[in-house]
Amino acid sequence: MGARRVTLADVAKVVGVSQTTVSLVLSGRGPDLRISEEVQRRVREAAAEMEYRRNRASWEPRGTRTRTIALVSDSVAGSRIAGDMVRGALAASRRHGVTLLLGETEGDPGLERTLIGTMRDHHVDGIVLATVRTRRIGVPRVLADGPAVLLNALPREPSALPSVLPDEVLGGRAAARVLLDAGHVEGIHLIGADPIGGDAPAGGTAAVGRLTGIRRALDEAGVEVEGARPCRWWLPECGFAATRDLLGAKRPRALICLDDRLALGAYQALQEAGLTVPDDVSVVSFDDHPIASWLRPGLTTVAFPHHDLGAKAVDLLLAGPERQDAGRAGGNGPHYVPMPVRVRGSVAPPR
Repeated sequence: MGARRVTLADVAKVVGVSQTTVSLVLSGRGPDLRISEEVQRRVREAAAEMEYRRNRASWEPRGTRTRTIALVSDSVAGSRIAGDMVRGALAASRRHGVTLLLGETEGDPGLERTLIGTMRDHHVDGIVLATVRTRRIGVPRVLADGPAVLLNALPREPSALPSVLPDEVLGGRAAARVLLDAGHVEGIHLIGADPIGGDAPAGGTAAVGRLTGIRRALDEAGVEVEGARPCRWWLPECGFAATRDLLGAKRPRALICLDDRLALGAYQALQEAGLTVPDDVSVVSFDDHPIASWLRPGLTTVAFPHHDLGAKAVDLLLAGPERQDAGRAGGNGPHYVPMPVRVRGSVAPPR
């Protein structure tokens, strides 16, 4: 349809029904008037694909702001991580005196377009588009001109929209420094990916950033990673298998696990081999998952800053384009949020 506004007639023509039927379905009156579920589904899918929106509103500057913003995420209800980001966004929204509307796409691109269109129809002052797992995404055309911010995501294609991300590189440096400061200079092994981020969970960016920071810190200290065990999935069973495989060939002095769930599996493999943490092997990890504080000894981990990410995204959305550009790394890169270290009992000087 190009730049032309999509009309009810356009949708009706594609579906092969009347404009009245399309209007009734999109207004939610289809079930009451006994329009078949199949027709309702086809109308909704066509409207989403064609980016039809009722009462379409321009996002040019308006004299009156609604004092509402929206957060659209691939997960809200079923994820602790998403919940923490939402709480951060809510706290920042209250601080700015605006109302935050929430929408969950469940990873469905069609639903994502529909939700964003609905938020715009409600004249929200801006939208935060979030992902639970740090990754590259396609930016919906409807968001291209903003005002919008990407949260925990990078655009696949060049985009003027700002992104808010955890500083994985500095997080990796922090994890390596924990071991270096404890005196570890040999026998350090990685669990979760090869030294350049290969064989890590597909589509994510965390492994590459964390490993970049780890390598930089170790290189500066003249220390090398002795070995690495990739894991296609960052799950406890994968960490267990990778660590058990390592123990069959080497006796590590320290493990850097790229995710706390991998560290849980590593703990189990070390225990099975008769080794203790941290007396025999020190372990440091990432994310500060709730299991990190429940492990015994508690797991030293670099925390994923969920709450601060959500708050930063809202602050940035409401800051305006000039302040958004000024805050970017290198003038045109993402806005990074620090990852703090949670020091517990899993690291000790080598014996």
